[in-house]
Amino acid sequence: MTDARARARFAVVGTGAISQVVHVPMLSEREDVDLVAVADADHRKAETIAERFGVPGALRFEEILDRTDVDAVVICTPNSLHEEMAIAVLRAGKHVFVERPLAVTSEGAQRVVDEAGAAGRMLAVAVPHRYRPGVGALRAFVAGGELGRIYAVRGSWLTRQAPGPRTTWRQRRALAGGGALMDLGVPTLDLCLWLVGYPTVARVRGSVHYGDHEVEDAATVMAETEDGAVFTMEVSACYFAAEDRYYARVMGSEGSGSLPPLEVYRQLGGRPLDVTPRQPRPRGGENPYTNAYRRQIDQFVRGVRGACEVDPPTEQVGLMRLVEAAYRSADEGREVSP
Repeated sequence: MTDARARARFAVVGTGAISQVVHVPMLSEREDVDLVAVADADHRKAETIAERFGVPGALRFEEILDRTDVDAVVICTPNSLHEEMAIAVLRAGKHVFVERPLAVTSEGAQRVVDEAGAAGRMLAVAVPHRYRPGVGALRAFVAGGELGRIYAVRGSWLTRQAPGPRTTWRQRRALAGGGALMDLGVPTLDLCLWLVGYPTVARVRGSVHYGDHEVEDAATVMAETEDGAVFTMEVSACYFAAEDRYYARVMGSEGSGSLPPLEVYRQLGGRPLDVTPRQPRPRGGENPYTNAYRRQIDQFVRGVRGACEVDPPTEQVGLMRLVEAAYRSADEGREVSP
């Protein structure tokens, strides 16, 4: 671990949208972090981003691995590269923060988790939805048994279709690993499962819809746990509406909760009572999305500096098994087991 009094030294690999909106600006402005370098397959783009944010170095990925002044690396590359890059970073003795998904297969996710354990380094995957205050509050109601026996969970992430014909790596199966189910479904399923303690899934039924690309535009997944709770998820990258839609709902025998915004009701005296706690507002005009990312990055930085522990994301292995089962179910047209 890095000395808790020292500045953590970071590098960011991949300079796409998520790097420019979240990782590079948030890390470069922290007083407890030195953002040493950025890297990208397009080296000129890396140089431009480095100059824009005042980062000292625009390097190749292999150069970052050899640097002794880098404690941790953030990986924001196409999905297909996450596994091999994360393992390379860990073997170089550095901590690693990986954008979702951790790997495009469950076996790959397991290999990264195993490598982190063998290297004795911290591994984190981007799950900023867990760091939203409303999500944490709803999870606490579930964990405390205040909603009774959970029998249904529903989640959805519907995004409007991007204008124009532009194709990126996200529409290429070899690079993305999948379409809407991989891009939007992974965080949505993680949210639904995390809210109720990541139960074991016994059966999965998946369906996907294809449009103009080689990966799916939309997907629907229904899963049932060993305890009989039913999970339903729908995601779409071609939603026709005025704005994107993102929500989750938990149904229990004694109450229910949904977000956003957070609403929690419990049955008291035979009537539903609103027990929704007040929620803090993001500071500095941030929206909930960037504020949640800031919270997770803060925890990871503190972990790198030795101020806290960061639990390994072992549940991501089971999550990817569920995603694989959903794709297999869609291909075979039948219910399957993960």
